[in-house]
Amino acid sequence: MLEFRWHGRAGQGIITAIRLLASSAILEGKYVQAFPQFGPERIGAPIVGYCRISGTPITLHGPIESPDVVAVLDPTIIGLVDVVEGLKHNGVIVVNSKDDPRRLAAKLGVARTYTIDATGISLDIMGSGRAVNIAVMGAVTRVTGIVSRESLVKVLSERFTGRILDMNLKVLDRSLKEVKGVEG
Repeated sequence: MLEFRWHGRAGQGIITAIRLLASSAILEGKYVQAFPQFGPERIGAPIVGYCRISGTPITLHGPIESPDVVAVLDPTIIGLVDVVEGLKHNGVIVVNSKDDPRRLAAKLGVARTYTIDATGISLDIMGSGRAVNIAVMGAVTRVTGIVSRESLVKVLSERFTGRILDMNLKVLDRSLKEVKGVEG
């Protein structure tokens, strides 16, 4: 089982990303749990989302305290929230950032650190930051191999149509190619 914890801000699409990832895993016959944790936050407030994916039924319930993977959609929350809290010893962090992953790895103290310029990709393709979640989701799947590109495409095709689908697929494909990392 892989456990994911997602950090971002309300309105960035964390809920959409964890649902798309979970739906892709279901297509592949895996068991999933995907749920956000937030209160009455307004747009822009830090929020957390969780996702568990397993080849066997999942009997755990509740927040993920020791994730295998941490995804960060908004790098400005790194100073506000301890995003690496509880990250397993050999855990992975994927951050929406232009920074060199080696520099970020040293700053965070995480050997397996990956970066993706999700904001840049989204701005380039969509003209806005609305697809940062799709770019980070693509990077996470590339790093972990938890689901295939084909499953992601199928799920995206069920959620979006026309021009919006085309742009999201371009964001996904660029993120799969452009994620950079260091394995410590």
